[in-house]
Parts: sequence; C-alpha cells; structure tokens
Amino acid sequence: MAIAAATVIVPLGILFFISGLVVNLIQAVCFVLIRPLSKKTYRKINRVVAELLWLQLVWLVDWWAGVKINVFADNESFSLMGKEHALLLPNHRSDIDWLVGWVLAQRSGCLGSSIAVMKKSSKFLPVIGWSMWFSEYLFLERSWAKDENTIKAGLQRLRDYPQPFWLALFVEGTRFTQAKLVAAKEYATSQGLPIPRNVLIPRTKGFVSAVSHMRSFVPAIYDITVAIPKSSPSPTMLRLFKGQSSVVHVHIKRHLMKELPEMDEAVAQWCKDLFVEKDKLLDKHIAEDTFTDQPLQDIGRPAKPLLVVCSWACIVGYGALKFLQRSSLLSSWRGIALSAFILAIITFLMQILILFTQSERSTPAKVAAGKPRMTGRVQQQ
Repeated sequence: MAIAAATVIVPLGILFFISGLVVNLIQAVCFVLIRPLSKKTYRKINRVVAELLWLQLVWLVDWWAGVKINVFADNESFSLMGKEHALLLPNHRSDIDWLVGWVLAQRSGCLGSSIAVMKKSSKFLPVIGWSMWFSEYLFLERSWAKDENTIKAGLQRLRDYPQPFWLALFVEGTRFTQAKLVAAKEYATSQGLPIPRNVLIPRTKGFVSAVSHMRSFVPAIYDITVAIPKSSPSPTMLRLFKGQSSVVHVHIKRHLMKELPEMDEAVAQWCKDLFVEKDKLLDKHIAEDTFTDQPLQDIGRPAKPLLVVCSWACIVGYGALKFLQRSSLLSSWRGIALSAFILAIITFLMQILILFTQSERSTPAKVAAGKPRMTGRVQQQ
C-alpha cells in the first residue's frame, strides 16, 4: 500500500474498525440475550445496528469517492423497491458490486435487511464479515453436496422475516474477468451453449433452490445488470478509499415470481435465458454507452450516511482523546511501540479487505467435465 494512500486509508480504517467492533459487540449481546426470546425483535434491532456500520461504506461511495450510480428502471418497479421481499439476480461486473447493491438498498430503505449468498471465507473478515453473520447472510463452500442444506435452511429462516428484505444471488459464481470469460467461452463451445461475451455462464442449482423455497413468500425477482461506461474507470475498493470517483450504470427489470415455470429444469433454463438476454443488453450498452430502454431514476444522495460517519468520528475521537489524557500510552517507548503495532494491524486488515474485493484475486468455480456444476453465490465485498 503506497504511503500516500495509507495516510487516507489508515484513519478511515481506525474509525471503521473501532466503530465496527462496537457494532459487533452490540450484535453479539442481542444475539445471546434477545434472539432466544424473540427472533422478530432481534431482527428489528439488528437491522438498525448493522446499518450503523454498513452506512459508513455507503458514505465511502456517496460522499468520499463521489461515485455516481445511475439507475435505469421503469417507474412501477422503482416505486416497489424496498416495499416487498425480492430475490436479486445481478451480474458480477465490478469489484464493488456488493457496495452498489448496498447503496440501492439504502435508498430503498432496506439496507439493514439486505442479505446475500457469499463464499464461506467472507464471514471471517474482521468486523464486516462478523456483522454479516449476525445479519443472517448465507455462507457457502462452493460444493453443492455441502451447501444444499445450508441454502435450504437459510431460505426457510427468511419465511417469517418481519421487514421487506433483499436476497442477492450472484449465479455466475465468481467475479467477471477476461480470463474467466475465455474459460466460459471454451466451455460454452464444448457444450453447444450460447457463447457469452459480457457475462459468465450461470450456475443454476442455487437459483432453482431459492425459487423452490421462496416462491410462496417472495413476490418478485429483480434482474439487475451492472455496467461501467467507457469514459469511467472501473470502481475498486482502493479507488474508493483514495476518494477517486467512477460512474456505474444499473439496469433493473422486475419479474413476478409467480410467472416462473414450476419444474426445476424449466426454472434453470429461465435463469440461463435471462443471462443470454443480459448479455445482449450489455452489448447494447457497449454500443450506446448507456441503457436506453428504461427511464433514468433519481436516487439522490441522502445525508444519513454522512451524519452516521460524523457521529462515529466524534464519538471515537472523543473517546480516544479521553483515553490518551488518562493514560500514559504515548509517554513511554513501550506505549509508542504498542500504538505503532495497533496501527500496523489496522493497516494490514484494511489491506486484506481491499485484496478480498479484487476480481483478479477471486478464484473461479471449477466446472466438472461434461456437465456444469451449478451453484449460486454472491461476493461485498
């Protein structure tokens, strides 16, 4: 990490990790004391508490880096966002797709009740991964034999969720890169499938399971297509921390769950066809550098994330000042060494978070010869 970047990332990291540990502690106490008595009450409290952490990352996108997110959706679908349970099917184009989803969820009023299917290692990420675990994210191992029961149990738990929730499922199974696209093209050619150009081949077992278990209580599927205009650099976590802006285009199309076919094979084919159409939509976006079939919606830039970050900065800053006044931490070489060690740990943790989100470092799901092994997962990160 460059020294110039570290001068920005380390202070933000200190604020994020200290406030995050406070949030994790509150979540843990509520999980132990409140959840056994009332899961509904726990979920309502956790929704508010989790947002106190997640809004800091929304602030990073909105106010620090000034990322411009243009949403293209018809008026009816846009008006229903956040007012109903929904299963989200995004493509996995950029390193911060999960953060773009959080921004949209925050605008729709359901950030604290947004859930995703993620790889198992995500839950071990300090602070943010722990908060996701307390918020009932589903963590998979990319092995259907191991993940099938995890998905079923997790989806059944959502049946009595008290507020409108979003469940995001990245059925491509990994983040898009040119190397992975080449592998997807080779596989599609060998199997006689449509050759992808802008997406990867969906792995549909997770999606079929989700539809099977959620059909009765989730009314809609949001087909979400993320694209980056030619004039904009691709957003990354490192660019966000540096305060470097980008532009992201998001196309949203709402499908009624009840209109999906009944048979599992037909549901799987529906998902594959959806990604063929998504591929064509991205072709059109590349040609026109925008989405022209849906109106551009104004999602604004609310002040709530800014207020949360300012409040945390005041609380953490005041606490740190009082601690330093009452302690002799910086009055001895041992204290100075301890402080330097803590800063090094925070820098290391921030580096892990940045590397974790980079698509070049994500590992593609392996495909068995002759037949695709199909699992769905999401990536935050």
